[in-house]
Amino acid sequence: MDEVRRVWARMRGWSWPPAYPVAQFPNPPLIVGLAALGLRSLASGASADVLAAVGYLFIGIWAYLEMTDGVNAFRRALGMAGLAYVVYAVAVRFTA
Repeated sequence: MDEVRRVWARMRGWSWPPAYPVAQFPNPPLIVGLAALGLRSLASGASADVLAAVGYLFIGIWAYLEMTDGVNAFRRALGMAGLAYVVYAVAVRFTA
């Protein structure tokens, strides 16, 4: 178990370039959101709607965290763009 924690900590610490991170290992809300949106494509009916809602919720959480706690201006702008995408996607998917 300690080995798993050590590997996870090392992967979470990965960023490129180190001085001004543009790419980082995804944090848990982003992983859950992308997984739910990926599984949505395999589902249909009400389960697809539930997976879409979960995916957009977790992508929204990730975007908010990036926007408020991003390590640099690029990451904060990425969070704003992600939040705008979530608002647009939810409006398109869940409005009649």
